[in-house]
Amino acid sequence: MAARTTEARQSLSENVRLYTHPACLQHDPGEGHPESPARLRAVLEALDDPRFAHIERVEAPRATREQLLRVHQPAYIESIYANAPQSGSVRLDPDTVMSPASLEAAERAAGAVCAAVDAVMAKQTKRAFCAVRPPGHHATPDAAMGFCIFNGIAVGAAHALAVHGLGRVAILDPDVHHGNGTQDIFWREPRVLYLSSHQMPLYPGTGARSEHGVGNVVNAPLPPQAGSREFRAAWDDTLFPALEDFRPQLLLVSAGFDAHRRDPLAQLQVETEDYAWITRRLCDLADEHAQGRVVSVLEGGYDLGALRESVAAHVAALL
Repeated sequence: MAARTTEARQSLSENVRLYTHPACLQHDPGEGHPESPARLRAVLEALDDPRFAHIERVEAPRATREQLLRVHQPAYIESIYANAPQSGSVRLDPDTVMSPASLEAAERAAGAVCAAVDAVMAKQTKRAFCAVRPPGHHATPDAAMGFCIFNGIAVGAAHALAVHGLGRVAILDPDVHHGNGTQDIFWREPRVLYLSSHQMPLYPGTGARSEHGVGNVVNAPLPPQAGSREFRAAWDDTLFPALEDFRPQLLLVSAGFDAHRRDPLAQLQVETEDYAWITRRLCDLADEHAQGRVVSVLEGGYDLGALRESVAAHVAALL
């Protein structure tokens, strides 16, 4: 029995890899800001659970300029590097702040996704979770937005296209806020399918059902107070069928947990178990179409208890 248990634990460790870096804890938008270092501390505490003891931990590398340039305008990247503060802080938009540690944190957050994509493509692991911050899905080709500096999941998707030659990459985004930056970046890229459930109306004001890109964008907005039934129906009836039709070779997840009923920044009523449910479903689809390949990246989630519970449910389902 002991031998079988050891083998099972080794199998689990090979199934999921965790990417993170201490620099992501040092990014400090300021006192009272909802996107605080405490968020990542809560996530890492959740992953200290004995259930996850055998997950391989990997230090997230910095994204290269070449990787960033695949999705961001050169002038924007140069402005971020030029304005990165040595002390104090710089406000990039009303919600997005850079402290002295923010540039490295943003580089590592985007670099983690590229490294995770490389690992699943090389069959070093079946799935990966990037426990990083700042988040990324609001960052557009030429602007920081909504706590986001570099769009890490977009950088990872573009890396999969350019380096690994994939022709069908799917991005699933259940964050309560629509990933306008990701949608914008891939608006005319048929090799990338963008699927989103989100509250509407809510920041950033995008994500209507009528927004289709070149047929590669599917949005399923939900009204305030919508709960588990409506959330699951959006994925079962609209988003997962589109994913099935696309037959992705790689699944990337903008893992936002702020649709949770306890989150202070929105009004959806999603439960912790819903995150386990959606993760199991997307893993089944990945096993069917993408050789099991899933890379998940932390986005939103601002109630620390709900975030801790939801991340644990998500990663347990990835296992």
